[in-house]
Amino acid sequence: MDKFVIRGGNPLLGTIKVSGAKNSALPCMAAAILTEDEIILENIPQVRDIETERKLLESMGASVELGYGRAQHRTSIQCANLSDPVAKYEIVKTMRASSLVLGPLIARTGMARVAMPGGCAIGGRPIDLHLAALEKMGATITYDHGYIEARTQRLKGAHIVFDKITVTGTEDILMAAVMAEGETILENCAREPEVTDLAALLTAMGAQIEGAGSSTIKVKGVDKLHGARHRINPDRIEAGTFLIAGAITGGDLNVDSCNPEHLGAVIGKLESAGARIDVGRESVRVRSEGHLKPVDISTEEYPGFPTDMQAQYMALATQCDGTSIVTENIFENRFMHVQELNRMGANIRTEGRVATIVGKTPMQAAAVMCSDLRASASLVLAALVADGETILDRVYHMDRGYERIEEKLRGVGAQIRRMGDVFGKR
Repeated sequence: MDKFVIRGGNPLLGTIKVSGAKNSALPCMAAAILTEDEIILENIPQVRDIETERKLLESMGASVELGYGRAQHRTSIQCANLSDPVAKYEIVKTMRASSLVLGPLIARTGMARVAMPGGCAIGGRPIDLHLAALEKMGATITYDHGYIEARTQRLKGAHIVFDKITVTGTEDILMAAVMAEGETILENCAREPEVTDLAALLTAMGAQIEGAGSSTIKVKGVDKLHGARHRINPDRIEAGTFLIAGAITGGDLNVDSCNPEHLGAVIGKLESAGARIDVGRESVRVRSEGHLKPVDISTEEYPGFPTDMQAQYMALATQCDGTSIVTENIFENRFMHVQELNRMGANIRTEGRVATIVGKTPMQAAAVMCSDLRASASLVLAALVADGETILDRVYHMDRGYERIEEKLRGVGAQIRRMGDVFGKR
């Protein structure tokens, strides 16, 4: 099992490049189910979740090519023959985005069989909202031996109001609606850039969608969709992680190939903490001398401060001069990194959904364990400023969503190396 070995103390200097967003790429790959024609996706990140999605689509009968060499961030998907419209448990158990194939499968084939999502380290992500919407669109839902089965002759347009804002629910039902009979109106939708990215692909495939990126989306169903080429958005969470890396190390870091418009909440908090931010067209430069002020954060749906940046910000808060309050409003169990940060010298107390961080505390190297994707990132950030050599175990969590992060960080001055078999080595 791979580990990271990180020796702290180096400010990050130079330019670091952001990869494509895996949280955009996954629903866009699922959208290929909706047509027999070829879908070409560019700026695909080389991360474990993408490989899992490839295996899932191929198990259903799709042809998937992940590019290598000069075309290494491009994938071609063709679902001409969906011989087995089943999302098998042994494939999807490591990836919560598996529910995203439910909508496109039933829209295309009239039948979908998807393994029920199990527990999640950071809290429950119930699929009930997806299923209630599909039932309103005319699907019959049954449960059988750990699988959800949905059937219909053809989905029909409906007026759906989500009880709670849900990114995957919005994406899943949007994909179902584009081939439903009549008009579908979705209210209380997620407004994340990943939803807008998916809608852009679907529109390029011939879908008729209005309002993506707002709380109300209108979809006029069509009989058939066609092939398309689409470039995936930059990963705003990876970009935010690198911005915090530059600030926490007292560095001068240019985060390139990103979309600054998607980073407003993170940039605002960094500026309030005292970091100097310069925003370019496709880049953000962060400069810090290490003297940071405490700033409270409260996670919210987009465009609020993202839950996927909460753990990374908490690492930064340990190095701010004073007390910071972090409130987690999205997931009920997203403080699993706190214990490991405290083992490295942090002073963090939690009560329910609220964490109190007292800084500035000297961080010390330790052997720590990654519990989930973003918790892993927070430990990397803490290790970059720790005294001594930190060993991070179970970095396969990191590989799910960050493309070769150790190589990128090493390129801007971090002392970081991987022990074990390098993911993606061929």
